Amino acid sequence: MAFVQIVDCKTSRIDDMNRLMDAWVTQTQGKRTATHAIVGTDRADNAHVVEIVEFPSYEEAERNSHLPETDRIFHEMVALCDEPPVFTDLDVVRDEQLNKAAVTRLFEQISAGNLDVILDLCAADYHDHDQANAIDTVGAEGFRRECAGYRAGFPDFAFTIETQLADGDQVATRWTWRATNTGEYNGMPATGRAVEATGTTTFRMADGKIAEGWWNWDNLGVMRQLGIIDV
Repeated sequence: MAFVQIVDCKTSRIDDMNRLMDAWVTQTQGKRTATHAIVGTDRADNAHVVEIVEFPSYEEAERNSHLPETDRIFHEMVALCDEPPVFTDLDVVRDEQLNKAAVTRLFEQISAGNLDVILDLCAADYHDHDQANAIDTVGAEGFRRECAGYRAGFPDFAFTIETQLADGDQVATRWTWRATNTGEYNGMPATGRAVEATGTTTFRMADGKIAEGWWNWDNLGVMRQLGIIDV
């Protein structure tokens, strides 16, 4: 079970607090067990500072607290505070990464043939960059039509999410795409052949919607498997 520690303090020396955090990150390199750390200031009171540190488990947090570097930095942090900091220890019972959840739903629903989900999850002015296309697709409706074209040529196509990483407003997904070409696609008659491709898509989120996407995938390999090219 993941574990989060919240440190709540009052200080007017936020720059010194940030330098202290930099020092701790450097000095504990290769030894610390913390996986994520955030320092924030209260918009209503700039002297109110909250630090949030995430660990894989409470036991890993205990290991981290016993590092001499952590102990030293802690005492320096207390010296920067106007009053003793308050600690809150939390066992994480739910961790919902909303951007990843939206992207996962997009892949799953497109695979299920529910292409209207694109209009729900993507911004109206969604901008799609696909290295297989000569011209970018702009607009959620345009992206839906493009996916419908693939669905017509490959009615059973489905994505399998292999790995997924989120960083800020972007979500990167490495996937495998499998399908059978039983319908006409781009003016080409059906071949009846099964195809498989791997690729990576990075989506940018804005205001809770998927706003932009970059697709890099083995379209050349798909054409080879279909017998369209022989290279």
